[in-house]
Amino acid sequence: MKTYFSNRIYKNKIDAIAVLSIEHALLLFGQAKQFAFSTQVKEKRSGHSRREESMFLTVKKKYQLNDYYTNSAVQEAKALFSSCEELTKLYINEKEEKVKTIKKKIKATKSRLTVLRKIKQSIIKGKPTFNQTSREQKRGNYFVVEYKKQTDLYYDLYAFEHFYLESEMKRLRQRIGLLTFRLNRTLQKIQSLKTTTRSVVFGTKKLFKYQFTKPEYIKKHEKWKQEYIHARYNQMTISGRKDAKYGNFVFQYNSETHVLSFQTPNGTPVQFQGLVFPYGQEQVNQAIEKQINCKNKKQFGKPIAWGIEDHKEYYLVKCMVQEEVNEHINYSKSDGVIGIDCNVDHFAVSNVNEIGQLVDSFVQHFDLTGKTSNQITKLIENEVIALVNYAVKHHKPIAVERLDTTISKGKNIYGNKKANARMSLFAYRKMLDAIKSRAAKMGVAVFEVNPAYTSQIGKMKYMKKLGVSIHQAAAYVIARRAMGYKETLPPVLHSLLPEKIVGLHHWVHWKHSMNLLKGVRTHAFYQSELFDFAKFCVSHELFPPCALTDEERKGLAKIGQ
Repeated sequence: MKTYFSNRIYKNKIDAIAVLSIEHALLLFGQAKQFAFSTQVKEKRSGHSRREESMFLTVKKKYQLNDYYTNSAVQEAKALFSSCEELTKLYINEKEEKVKTIKKKIKATKSRLTVLRKIKQSIIKGKPTFNQTSREQKRGNYFVVEYKKQTDLYYDLYAFEHFYLESEMKRLRQRIGLLTFRLNRTLQKIQSLKTTTRSVVFGTKKLFKYQFTKPEYIKKHEKWKQEYIHARYNQMTISGRKDAKYGNFVFQYNSETHVLSFQTPNGTPVQFQGLVFPYGQEQVNQAIEKQINCKNKKQFGKPIAWGIEDHKEYYLVKCMVQEEVNEHINYSKSDGVIGIDCNVDHFAVSNVNEIGQLVDSFVQHFDLTGKTSNQITKLIENEVIALVNYAVKHHKPIAVERLDTTISKGKNIYGNKKANARMSLFAYRKMLDAIKSRAAKMGVAVFEVNPAYTSQIGKMKYMKKLGVSIHQAAAYVIARRAMGYKETLPPVLHSLLPEKIVGLHHWVHWKHSMNLLKGVRTHAFYQSELFDFAKFCVSHELFPPCALTDEERKGLAKIGQ
């Protein structure tokens, strides 16, 4: 379904009676929709029906609407109710992921507190001992506490015990208490979401609160009331019917004279003169003409929905038509695939030929920092145009990852602040929608592949080999996966697999390798020797000595590095 917006129809150019009739129609339609929605909420909460007839007949009799207005109001109410239920499920999933993260943080904090308690007990016994992996250590006659960017030094045991150890233990106990409180609150919210049917505030909750919080509305309550009523009842949408001559039994649009005619619920005929669609006039005309000329409308007709929005000084008209399926979409992978790895500040693109070899690779950078939602959308759409044009030029379909970032954005609440900020800025859904929309318009197929280990495979296997960045290598893996290629481990890493997982799926192999090398910086893989099996057998080194830091060498000690 595609929506096209008309030009502005100013009220001062319309008959006053027509304006009043439209306002009455919007008010009546909004009240009918609100009543239908609230009735569904009350019935869900109580567990039994509050009416003797169907929702359609109940609304029709209560507001004296005809069948078309009633049907549209009830449909919108049901859609809103269904949307609320789906949103509740999403909230529950997000909260459950948050519970897992909080429990993990509590466990880590308790473990840290246990380490400090053991140090305290050893000091009481007169023999201070320290865990080899803890940040607290004794260096000669001094006691040191090593942080990531600094090291604190204590000159005697008394200062270490009273100025650091006791205060740190107190802080951790407070931290555990706060985390436990947050855990209980989150569990209560989950229980509330599961047992309570939530409603919505028509006119927005923000505007409703303004009557108590905004000075100009506190002093002039009538002004707020007018704004609130307008926000609640400022639009309506009448669904189409495929057996109607113009695709709709309420609205009729003449594509030659650009006149939209309809009748309000109180019987007043209204006409909008000079109604045009700046960005879709041709599509609207084609849809209406095709519907008019359709002989068997009940079987082949296409419904056309119309909507009106009241913007105080003018009206906007929406026309919703079903998009025609492009019959000339290129699904062929015989020439290769264009792989795209979407990131928070750039698109990484890899062009793969018919046998899975890299032909070309590049990056399109953009900056979403400080942009509004609409600005982000336009910026992404502008970049996507260039990507799809590149695919059209090379006569190849596009491959992207099938990601769902909704839950993952709030999953790591105690992680790195900068990483979380970048994750929250990652508008993947907008990117994917923009790519699909533009690709469908240009006749390019978009394949979605499983995102499992694409970055890890690109980093370990192709980044050094092809001389590209990790994201370009990931785009290369995405394209190859869309073509059906299987990615096996490099020879050196395959030799390190435990015998019990050798015969399992290759993704299990990549998971094991990822866990072995997760402490190694991405840049170090440019100097790796994962494909030189002969050299590995002689030196038993995955990386040259100069490529790793001391911490990385310690992390690789368990596999013989």
